[in-house]
Amino acid sequence: MKRRILSIAAALVILAAAGFPFARAESTEQHTSMRKYSYMFFGTFDTAITIIGFAESKTVFDELTAKAEQMFNEYHRQFNQYYPYEGLHNLYYLNNNAGKAPVVVQKELFDLLSWCKTNQPKTKGRVNIALGTVLSLWHDERENAEMHPDRAKLPEMEHLLEAAKHTNFDDVVLDQDKQTVFYADPLLKLDLGAVAKGYATELVSQYLLHSPMPNFIVNAGGNVRAGLPPLDGRDAWGIGIQDPDVSLVLPGGNDIIDVLYLSDMSSVTSGDYQRYFTVDGVRYHHLVAPDTLMPPSYIRSVTIITQDSGIADLLSTAVFLMPFEEGYAFVESLPDVEALWVLNDRSIKMTKGAETLARSVREK
Repeated sequence: MKRRILSIAAALVILAAAGFPFARAESTEQHTSMRKYSYMFFGTFDTAITIIGFAESKTVFDELTAKAEQMFNEYHRQFNQYYPYEGLHNLYYLNNNAGKAPVVVQKELFDLLSWCKTNQPKTKGRVNIALGTVLSLWHDERENAEMHPDRAKLPEMEHLLEAAKHTNFDDVVLDQDKQTVFYADPLLKLDLGAVAKGYATELVSQYLLHSPMPNFIVNAGGNVRAGLPPLDGRDAWGIGIQDPDVSLVLPGGNDIIDVLYLSDMSSVTSGDYQRYFTVDGVRYHHLVAPDTLMPPSYIRSVTIITQDSGIADLLSTAVFLMPFEEGYAFVESLPDVEALWVLNDRSIKMTKGAETLARSVREK
C-alpha cells in the first residue's frame, strides 16, 4: 500500500503544476470547438495514470481514453513479472519457463525484449534488464521492511554476488521467425522495471497522436508524455518536478521544485524518494547499480527530457546510477536528450537545452 500511495503522489505532480481538473466529466470552453477533458485510472503498472486531452466531444474523449486504458492494461499483463495470467505467456511465465525450452510470446512482449537488445547497450552498462535475480533479493527485503520495519535488513552480499552470476542478457535468445524467447541460463530472470512503463506510455501516446485527439498529455506515475500543445492558448504543457523531500504532492502545495514546459516530448524522473526502505537510519532506494549490486547515493533525482518515453525511462535509470559529472557528460553526448538533476544538497543542475524549458530559468 505504501508504494501505491507514493505512486499516486507522483501522478499528481503534473496536475498540481498545471492546474488541471481531476474528474473525467469536467470540461472548459476553448477558443476552438475542442474542449478539455481529463480521466484518471488505476490498476496498471502500480500507479495512477492520468490522460488530459482536447477533444470535440466527451464521447470522442471517452472512446479514446477507453482504448488507451485497454492498451495499458494489456501491456501491464504482458510485462508483469510478479503475477501469472491464465493462458498468457507474460514475463512471469517467461521467468519460470523460458529456461527449460523456448516460449512463444505475444508480439508486444517480444518487441519490447528486442527493443531492449538494441537500446540497453547505449546505457554504459548502467541498465541490465537481466538483473532480475539480484533485484528480486532487494525486492524481498524491501517488502519485508514494509511489513516488519523492526526487522529491516540488507540482502547478504554473498547472495547478491551469487545471483549476479546469472545476469547476462546475451543468454536471452530471441527467435524472430518463431517469436520465441529462451533463457540459455536457466537461473536467469528478467526485470523490465527500468523500461516497461515508459515503453508502454510511448505506444499509447503514438496511438493518441494518430487519433482525433493529438493534443493530450499522459502521466503514468512520473512517466509523462506530452502530445501536441494544449488548445487553450498555451504553447506547451506544464510538468512539475517533484521536490524529493516531499513524499506526497498535493494540489496547490509548495511541493514542486521546478516546472518544465513541453510539447511532443517526454519527461521521466528517477529518484530515491518513492520505493525505498531504511536500515539503521540509512535509506536504500530501489535502483541498483549492476557493478556494485547496491543502490548508489550520487543524486536525489534526475529527469530525462526527450521525445520517446521508452528511451527517457531507460536513460533516467542509467543517469540516476551515475555521479553527476559523468551523467552530465553522458547526456550532453546524446542527440536530442536533455536532463535536470536534483543533487544531494537540493541544488538543481540542468543541461543547456533543459534551461530553455524550465520555469526557474525562463522567469529570471
